[in-house]
Amino acid sequence: MNNTKLHLMVCALVTGAILPLHDARADEALAQKSGCLACHSVDNKIVGPAYKDIAEKYKDDAGAADRLTQKVLEGGGGVWGEAPMPPNVLVSKDDARKLVEWILSLHK
Repeated sequence: MNNTKLHLMVCALVTGAILPLHDARADEALAQKSGCLACHSVDNKIVGPAYKDIAEKYKDDAGAADRLTQKVLEGGGGVWGEAPMPPNVLVSKDDARKLVEWILSLHK
C-alpha cells in the first residue's frame, strides 16, 4: 500500500472517530443548557431515568424519536416512576428532536 492510500485511510479513521465525539459533546451541552441535566444524567437515574436506560428501552422502537420529542416538549409521566416530567416550553422542537436523537444513540 502506498503512503497516500495509507494516509487517506488513517485520516478517514481519525475523522470517523472524532466527529461523533464532537456531536455528542454538543448535544450534551444542549442538554445542559436546556436544563435537562437537572433531572437526568447519561449514566445514572437522578429524578428521571438515565439517558442510557432510555436509549436501551427504545432501541428497537422505530417511532420512539417522534413520541419522545413530543414528551420532551409536552411533559409526561408514569413510564419511569411517579415523578412527572414537566413540559419544556423553552426548548424548540428542533432542539428537542436533537436531544432525543442523541439520547437514543446512547444504547449499548
